[in-house]
Amino acid sequence: MTYATERLYEEVAYVAYHFHWGLDSILDLEHPERLRYVAQIARLNSLATGR
Repeated sequence: MTYATERLYEEVAYVAYHFHWGLDSILDLEHPERLRYVAQIARLNSLATGR
């Protein structure tokens, strides 16, 4: 099964935007690790906005 290209772009953009990491650094992450960062960023954003 291949991971949806659009979803991969969304994850990379999300992590890059919030952590200012480069493309290579983000793509070097294993998929579960990258998803963990996405979830953590979402949690931090929710805490910051009170949602």
